[in-house]
Amino acid sequence: MNNSSTWRRHLGQKCNGWYVISGIGALAALLPSLYILTGLLGKPNENWAHIREYMLLDYAKESLLLMGGTVVFTVLIGVTLAWLTTAYDFPFRRLFSFLFVLPLAIPPYIAAYTYASMLSYTGSVQTFLRNSLGMTVNQSYFDIMSMKGAIFIFTMFLYPYVYLITKSFLERNSAVFIENARLLGQRPLAIFFKVVLPLSQGAIVGGASLVAFEVLNDYGVSKHYGIQTFTVAIFKTWFGMYDVDSAIRLSAMLMSVIIGVFVVERLLRRRKRYNGSTKRTLPLQRRRLHGGPAVLAVVFSLAVALLSFIIPVAQLIVWATWTFEAVWDERFAAMIRNTLTMAFGAVSILMVLAVIAANANRTWRSNATLIMSKLLSMGYSIPGAVLSIGVLAVFLSVDERLAGLYEAMGLGANKLVLSMSLAMLIFALVIRFLAVGFNAVDAGFDKVGTRYSEASRMLGYGVTRTFFKVDLPMLKGAVLTGFIMAFLEVVKELPLTLLLRPFNFDTLATKAYQYASDEMIHEASTPSLIIIGFGIVSVCLYQWLGRRESV
Repeated sequence: MNNSSTWRRHLGQKCNGWYVISGIGALAALLPSLYILTGLLGKPNENWAHIREYMLLDYAKESLLLMGGTVVFTVLIGVTLAWLTTAYDFPFRRLFSFLFVLPLAIPPYIAAYTYASMLSYTGSVQTFLRNSLGMTVNQSYFDIMSMKGAIFIFTMFLYPYVYLITKSFLERNSAVFIENARLLGQRPLAIFFKVVLPLSQGAIVGGASLVAFEVLNDYGVSKHYGIQTFTVAIFKTWFGMYDVDSAIRLSAMLMSVIIGVFVVERLLRRRKRYNGSTKRTLPLQRRRLHGGPAVLAVVFSLAVALLSFIIPVAQLIVWATWTFEAVWDERFAAMIRNTLTMAFGAVSILMVLAVIAANANRTWRSNATLIMSKLLSMGYSIPGAVLSIGVLAVFLSVDERLAGLYEAMGLGANKLVLSMSLAMLIFALVIRFLAVGFNAVDAGFDKVGTRYSEASRMLGYGVTRTFFKVDLPMLKGAVLTGFIMAFLEVVKELPLTLLLRPFNFDTLATKAYQYASDEMIHEASTPSLIIIGFGIVSVCLYQWLGRRESV
């Protein structure tokens, strides 16, 4: 223990550069949030008095109802599918296990306008019922543009968060407990409620919290379905009323909701730990389903796969064949280049920061590095609309302080060089999704451990050389996993990109949203399918890397 402590103190003296960079990143991630929270200290204007009296309560109710309903149904579907595919074997189980992950490739706002158009009076579903089956249906049965419809959309396209985390936990940690329950004669239903649910509560809460953050971050679904959430209100106040002060106050209110969700998650997961075997256990043996149970498992799995992936993608493909020639031109190719430039730029920077921060956190664990890692990860829990206001304020302040330099360079006295530039957008995306890369690399470091790097340091190698010669070759899988998942998130991101993109800088996400807002749903199919294509490739690579790491 004394040798280890001495080594860590020696290491702390030799790798200050890693900590400095990690600290700068943490400070950069903290600044936008501080600006938002300090917005509550100013004097409110007349618009805020009107919003507080007549609208604020509705914003809170709609946001909490949407979040709560989505969390409940995603947990029901995600946990059920995780248990079904982990504990039982039935026809097409492997295919369904893969299909259950693919909804992550479809942004909810794309699914929202796809389903809304499909189920409308002139949509494919009602047209088929009228023309082919001669049925006249009640329009209320197909009214998806409501709170219930929004909860359905979010549930179908966010349940993989709960499914993946719960399934991974059950595959690695539940075999001994479930097999013992089976030996004691417990029925499957009793095992599920008495063993599986209590055992996986931490994983379920973790997945549900990600779902809650995604719902609170949403703008496209709520706007298209006419639901007055906090994010929609921020957009309206900022761009409709041109009242930045009130938008900041709404953002601060939403941040308080986010903090509340985070506190609830911590409380639910507190002390929810157990002691398993220290030896590597065999995976849970799946039981083969026959007859009626097998049919029910296939029908339920097929219904989820159809609603969450197959039907919307098939409909988008049909629409794309109608409008591809009208949509595809030089500007569309430029949109793809913009999307890739933005995504690769942001993800490359955030992965470098993630690796530096994770290495500093691994090599010298202290309160300072713990705080820095939490600050670096906080951006993912901040909605894009909220973060964009803080980032814009920071960059406007920087431009104001550099006005003299701009004038000396011949750019003009009041020139906004950094504000509303690609650099600002990339900065915001790095803060927003740094947690994705950091968590992947940090998990990789946990698997690698410190014995190899300690041996390298004892042999006289420095921190940086040890990292590149020893750690990085063993972390390639984790770094690539973080890069893939962060790339997917950046490509799908709408609120932050919509607010902070430079003038005349369209991406696939913003163009799909613009088409949908202009009621050009069929034209929106082509950019939507390209986004989904990027997502499918990313998900497939993620699954392949996961299987490779587990071997």
